[in-house]
Amino acid sequence: MFLPLHDVNPHRHVRFPYVTYGLIALNILVFIIQATLPPAAFDEATIYFGMIPIVVRDVYPAPLPWLPDWATLVTYAFLHADWLHLLSNMLFLWVFGDNIEDAMGHLRFLVFYLLCAVLAALAHLAFNLDGNGPLIGASGAVAGVMGAYILLFPHARVFVLARIVIPIPLPVPAFWMLGFWVATQLFYVVIGSQESVAWWAHIGGFVAGVVLAALMRRRGVMLLGGR
Repeated sequence: MFLPLHDVNPHRHVRFPYVTYGLIALNILVFIIQATLPPAAFDEATIYFGMIPIVVRDVYPAPLPWLPDWATLVTYAFLHADWLHLLSNMLFLWVFGDNIEDAMGHLRFLVFYLLCAVLAALAHLAFNLDGNGPLIGASGAVAGVMGAYILLFPHARVFVLARIVIPIPLPVPAFWMLGFWVATQLFYVVIGSQESVAWWAHIGGFVAGVVLAALMRRRGVMLLGGR
């Protein structure tokens, strides 16, 4: 329905968002490696490194004996199903991640991102206890970044590509754009959508981002943009 293009929200503390761009580069690199695999090996990689609820719960043995069950709560967030899956997640991370890194600092932002990935996976697990398919994708962690953004910069302008008659860029407050996004996730959970989308991971990551941002922001970074 819409895609974020860029925001109007200058950095105040960091000159360059190394961690945000590093995470984007790492996700792209991992997917390039995935894409070079034969189809069977591609599927095996998602099983080995994706987060499978019945494996994390020790109901079923881990596909890779040397990889601890808990490790997939992180590794899943660096795998993607296809280029569209990858690029959509990286677009949201590119638009919103730099300001959250600015608000937290490089190292703290990295910890924040990984924690959001873990908590998003645990939310997915909590509502899919008997799930036997692998959860993959950065969307839970990126949802955490979006949750942090709506808490810290709700009034920042975000230019989105909206389709009215023809696709046009429109500036909207971050609160409306991100609020609409999370409302959409809740809507699909309520109606019981059967699409292969991890709605609860998105919601869990978003809530985690809101809570963690309140705790991990720099001293002096105001909630709600200081308003």
